[in-house]
Amino acid sequence: MAIPDEDVAQVRAATDMVALVGEQTALKRVGRRYVGLCPFHSENSGSFSVNAEEGLYYCFGCQASGDAISFVRAVEGCDFVEAVERLAARAGIAIRHDDEGAPAQHGRRKQLYDVLAAAAAFYHERLLTARDAGGARQYLRARGYDGAVVRQFRLGYAPAGFDELVRALRLPTGLLVEAGLAFDGREQGRDAFRERIIFPIFDPGGRPIALGGRVLPPELRATDRDPGPKYRNSPESSVYQKRRTLYGLNWAKQDMVRAGEAVVCEGYTDVIGFFRAGVPRAVATCGTSLTEEHLRLLANFAKRVVLAFDADSAGQNAAARIYEWERRHSLELAVAILPAGSDPAELAESDPDGLANAVRDARPFLAFQVERAIGASDLGSPEGRSRAAESALARVAEHPSELVRDQYLVEIADRTHHDPERLRPLLETLRRESLVGPSASKRGGAARRPDSTRTAAEPLPSDDWPAYDDPGGDGPSASDPVSDVGRPPSGGARQSRRGSGPDETVPRTGRGRRPRASRAGLDGLALAVHRPVEVAELFDAVLFTDPLQREAFEVLASASELHEAIAASAPSVADLLLRIAVADLETDADPLGTFVALTRAAAEAALAAFGREARVAERSGSPAGTREHLEKSGVVRRDLELLRDAGDSLGPGAPAIDAAKRLVAWMVQREEDGGGWRAST
Repeated sequence: MAIPDEDVAQVRAATDMVALVGEQTALKRVGRRYVGLCPFHSENSGSFSVNAEEGLYYCFGCQASGDAISFVRAVEGCDFVEAVERLAARAGIAIRHDDEGAPAQHGRRKQLYDVLAAAAAFYHERLLTARDAGGARQYLRARGYDGAVVRQFRLGYAPAGFDELVRALRLPTGLLVEAGLAFDGREQGRDAFRERIIFPIFDPGGRPIALGGRVLPPELRATDRDPGPKYRNSPESSVYQKRRTLYGLNWAKQDMVRAGEAVVCEGYTDVIGFFRAGVPRAVATCGTSLTEEHLRLLANFAKRVVLAFDADSAGQNAAARIYEWERRHSLELAVAILPAGSDPAELAESDPDGLANAVRDARPFLAFQVERAIGASDLGSPEGRSRAAESALARVAEHPSELVRDQYLVEIADRTHHDPERLRPLLETLRRESLVGPSASKRGGAARRPDSTRTAAEPLPSDDWPAYDDPGGDGPSASDPVSDVGRPPSGGARQSRRGSGPDETVPRTGRGRRPRASRAGLDGLALAVHRPVEVAELFDAVLFTDPLQREAFEVLASASELHEAIAASAPSVADLLLRIAVADLETDADPLGTFVALTRAAAEAALAAFGREARVAERSGSPAGTREHLEKSGVVRRDLELLRDAGDSLGPGAPAIDAAKRLVAWMVQREEDGGGWRAST
């Protein structure tokens, strides 16, 4: 469904960005901006900056960036439309939907949210107060769940009656069936959950989207009918998709951000067990295996994901898929080693410290695989050690990094009493087979690229990007977010914007300092972002000699507002504009002084190019080149001298301002005529 652009703009403008971000991290005002610890990665000093006026944020540590809508999407794991809807509800704005049938669809989704919230409340109150919930309360107390746990996780009890929820809610049967709360009956619906402990499942924003139910033990049930499966989940609906849902994320996300780590387990009670053991960053898949969409969602909150399944489940995912997910989402996957035959819920009751330590000591996924392979063999005989080496090397062969493979090869050789050089050919054979399959390897089939190395189209990040430097020294300290303006992202949050490569760098001069044109260009862009009216008639694109800065100015000049310019920009330009928008650059600088500085730097470069063009023309047989160049360059040099001698005596009508305007007119004409000495005379 689509939302009209004007409604999106209205929601964006009505959102208090400082208040919105402040719900996730503490902010303090520094000049024109607000700064704090980034909610998307762990850090000790605040690199997260918010522009309250424009409603934009940028992290100079992990490059997470965007506006209120992208912030809600990242924090709550929802799509664009849902993020706008949530912000609209927060601001009390009624939004429209362009798609035919979208209003009805939106209304139906709201009805589902409402009915699921009502059902969760009904079951929760039933557990807390109803006499027939005594068996459920007894069961929970036996597992160590007190009233605080029941209230924190909104646990409930579904009574034994056929239609108690249906009769209590008094809603259309079709709506209850769609929400997974009832089955169709002859006259009215029948409850889908009966005699079960209810675990409400929430979206990242805290709205109930489904229910999970666990049957009571036989001795605590009021009836002897077949209870069905031990666990029952709501069916999928327009608000609930298992492959995108993680139970407990609404409670766990804040600690994930703080710790930079997420724990994934298998069940509701496992999640609760981790919380009780002092690890409140656990989530569970909802009756499905771990998917890439789960990891994409977790990457919004943490960069390390610990799998806390039992040993068989932890290793059931295809290793190649795990490594690809790690690479694609910049994640590190590890495995918590749990005692054989135990699960987190049991350990939380019997050994909570041991459960917390298992997370702390989690092993990388490949290390876990190797350990399992070696541990399954008898290392007391040569045959057993050989089998262990072959089995472990088969796991190592699946890893895409040659450096990682080589280190594990040495470890396997030591543990199985083999010479590493004897194992290396075997690893290479297994590597080829893992890429193309055993039969293709024997046929000499072509293998895929063995390592996840970069190609020429994937340049390595460079630290030598244009920064906002102090002209009187070596520039600001690296801890100052302003000094990072123009630097490329170095990885991190799923919302990062990446530059196109080292070709956009501006070379340093002298002791690590940048050319004056880069410095003046950043000042000019800062004024164009923060004080556009004052420079609209003064600045021209020809003043920006750095290609990235020029493109940024051209986008700003053609857009009606900053958000429109960012949306219309290439990623590298949008990244630069966002950095400038949230940083306190020289926004109090005199526009005329910046205009003179920009003009001087650009004119000096243009004059040098003009001289080269004239010399080329003279060598090609045009004797007039030198004479005409001398005449025009003399005029340009005189105007440049006025700029160099201007000092602080700037104002409308000042000689330096008039000279700068003449130089701009000359440079614009040069560009319009396609350069060349004759066109420029």
